[in-house]
Formats: sequence, C-alpha cells, structure tokens
Amino acid sequence: MSTFEQNKADAAGFLKQFEHGVMNYIDGEQKPALDGTWFDTDSPVDLKFLAKVARGKEQDIDLAAAAAARGFKVWSAMDGKQRQKILHAIADGIVARAREIALLECIDTGQSLKFMAKAALRGAENFRFFADKAVEAQDGQSLYLAGQVNITKRYPIGPVGVITPWNTPFMLSTWKIAPALAAGCSIVHKPAEFSPLTANLLAQIANEAGLPKGVWNLVNGMGEDAGKRLTEHPLIKAIAFVGESSTGSLIQKQGADTLKRAHFELGGKNPILVFADADLEKAADAAVFMIYSLNGERCTSSSRLLVEESIYEHFCTMVADRANNIKVGHPLDPETVIGPLVHPEHEAKVLSYFETAKAEGASIAAGGKKVANLNGCFVQPTLFTQAHNKMRIAQEEIFGPVLTAIPFKDDEDAVAIANDVEYGLAGYLWSQNVERCWKIADQLEAGMVWVNSENSRHLPAPFGGVKASGIGRDGGDWSFEFYMETKNISFAMAGHTPPKLDK
Repeated sequence: MSTFEQNKADAAGFLKQFEHGVMNYIDGEQKPALDGTWFDTDSPVDLKFLAKVARGKEQDIDLAAAAAARGFKVWSAMDGKQRQKILHAIADGIVARAREIALLECIDTGQSLKFMAKAALRGAENFRFFADKAVEAQDGQSLYLAGQVNITKRYPIGPVGVITPWNTPFMLSTWKIAPALAAGCSIVHKPAEFSPLTANLLAQIANEAGLPKGVWNLVNGMGEDAGKRLTEHPLIKAIAFVGESSTGSLIQKQGADTLKRAHFELGGKNPILVFADADLEKAADAAVFMIYSLNGERCTSSSRLLVEESIYEHFCTMVADRANNIKVGHPLDPETVIGPLVHPEHEAKVLSYFETAKAEGASIAAGGKKVANLNGCFVQPTLFTQAHNKMRIAQEEIFGPVLTAIPFKDDEDAVAIANDVEYGLAGYLWSQNVERCWKIADQLEAGMVWVNSENSRHLPAPFGGVKASGIGRDGGDWSFEFYMETKNISFAMAGHTPPKLDK
C-alpha cells in the first residue's frame, strides 16, 4: 500500500470515532445540543459527508458559560506550577495524537498534509511555551516613589470566549486557548462550522490531561445564535476572535452592553515589496511560499506583490514559473502542496475574482481557473499581473491561492501603494540596502514586518495588526495583557501623614 493510500485508510479509521456525531463538550462531558439538532460537515476534497455536528444554540452557550464560571474558581486558584504540569500534559497528548489530528484536519479543511503535519506539532509547542509562562503569569513590578512603594500583580480576567476560524483551526485554537489557560482563565470555545472536527480532539486531550471540569468547554454552532450569545453573555468577560474584519466589528457591537474586552486577529491584504537589489531567487521563493502555502487561506499571506518597475516583468515570470509547477491534489497525498479550498461557498468567492480581474483589465499570468480533473473545491495557483492598487483584486481579501502583482517606481511609491489598503497586518520587504529596509519597515502601516524573510514566527514576539486587521497582540507576555487584569497595591512608607481638611 502506498503512503497516500495508507493516509486515506488511516483518516477513514480516525473518522469512525464521530460516527454518532461530533459532540459539544461542556463541564467535562461530551453532550449533544440541548434541542437535539445537528448540522453536517462535508469534505472539500470530494464534497462527501464526514459527520453530523451538534448544533449548539443560546441555551448550550448558557450551560457552557455557567460551567466556565465554576471552573474558573478552581483553575484560577490553582498554583502556577500545577497549571504548568497540566498544560505540558496537554502538549504531550497532542504529540501522541499528532497524526490523527493532521489527517482529520486535512480531510475537514482541505489543507495538505505537507503543512498540517507540522501544524499539529506547532500546537504542542504553543502549549509548552505557555505552560512555562504560567509560572510567572501573575508577576508584576515594584515601583518606588519617595514615601511610597507600589507593587503590581496580574490576575486572570475570568471566563473567556474563544472563536476560531476554519483555516488551520487546530493550531489557531491552541494559539488562543493555551495563553488563556496559562493565565488562569477558563474558556468557552466556539470553532468555525466549516471545520469542527479537530476542536473536539483538542477538548478530549485536555480532559485526558487532567484539566478540571468546567475549565474547557466547547460549543459547536453558527454565528447567528451560538456565536452571538457567547459574545453577549454576561459571564464571559472577554472574546478572543480570529476571522473576518466585518465579523470582528459585529462582535464588538454585540459585546458592548457588557463592556466585554475583545482581542481581534482579522483580515489582511499584505504587501511583499521586492526591490531591484534584492536576492531575487530568495524573494521569489518567499513570495510563492507566502501566498500558495496553506492554500492561500492564511491571514498573513503576501497577497499583493509590489515589484520595482525595472524588474517587474522578469520577476513576475519567475513567480509564474514557480506557480505553474506547484502540485494541486488530494491533501493526503504527500506530494500535494495545494489542496481544495475549505467549502464550496468559499470556492465560489475565490473564483469570482478571476472574472473581476479580467473586467478590471488585469492579465492572468498563471492559473486563473478551477482545476478541471478534480471533483472537490480545487483552484489553480493564480497570478494576476498588469494590475494597479485601485483594483478590487488589490484591495479586497480574496483568501485563496491568488496573487496580484503591482509595479512601483521608487521607495516613496512603494510605501504609498503598500499602505493604501484598509488592512495592516503584515508586510514583507526584500532589499539588500540596509538603510532602505530600516526606513521602509518603519513607514509600513502593519503590525508585523519581515525583512528578507517569509513569515517566521518567534513565540515571545508580538503578533497582531493595525487598522482593519485587528486589535491587540498575541505572543509571550503580550498575550497576558489581554487575558489578565493588572492591580496596583500602594504601600505608604514609615512617617506618612495624611493631609488634614479640618482645623
């Protein structure tokens, strides 16, 4: 049996655990929705049914929020060393089930095994990193003033809602949940309805690791009922959300009445700036990697290629040649780079931009079509050229394997084009001129800039965007600024005398 066939057989075996449905997980127990309703999840590989999923609604969120409030009292009172031990046990559980997680993620999302095998292990790394941070989570500062000393400490904010997206859902769930637990918070997790399978695995792993009941709760469902109730619920003190910018705006409105704290990782239309003096081979590899890996369904993808005029045609040819040699196919095939897009609705959105590009006058230098010989949501890696920044293909987040190439004249023009979008998540800059790199990196309206590199994450570094790309930062202590409150305790030194108002 080939590796590909073995992968398919193993995935089918792992899927059998959900033959009676993907349950919610509340107060330490797997539960169907209280009203007994379900929805289906299908595979984008062949559009065939995978499993029925419990459709939680307002009453299920109420049950989960009450459980999280009880669990918070236990978890927040636990010593940091105890939390550290349990979080490491969760990481161990992820590693032990990494193959199962990766294969199910592939058939549920369409992402290729080439990337999902690493994403599962990255989830374990996230838990290990924040497990060790749990010990110091409450640490603060000592601030001295004449006649006074101030001591600060941090404490967990309370039960939090975590709403995660359908692209690489397992890894992104760990990215949000691990720091919340390390801080001492309990959670109610609502995963995206397009890809719900691995969220249940993660809850199973947490339970087996010894997490107290009520600390981790999972409710599947739709945004209009389960999601809305979670963002409005008075017991939920904060919402951590990854997804579209318009949804982030809606969540902020829904949480306003309860003054709910919000952390948003939203959309992006990220530029990669390539100057004539760059190492063009490396720059081309980076550009191709950052738009076509993970099917282009990533918030940090470099979806706008800004190239200095003198090398524009040559560099676009380099990128097109690479795009045309990328293997599109079944996500469980070890050779596949691009699998199917997550859902027919999303595929239709991406395909619509091919007609938009033609209508706007852009050229299609690579791809530009649905893959004809495959039955699922397969789209060719695509490159639009002869584009300018006012086109919809340059302004709107397509969220697929689609790259728009725009020429620029000089440094000033490059910065102006790069910043002329509503988003500001990431930027990528390729030049061997150090002074230029310093200057332009400082001028880019983005929360993160990589110079002469693709997106290479360092877990203690801040992650997040500006403008319509988000509010707040993840990573290291930056995460604790969201999941924790800071208290200042001021001690008067000997000899302090309060002022008198009476005679």
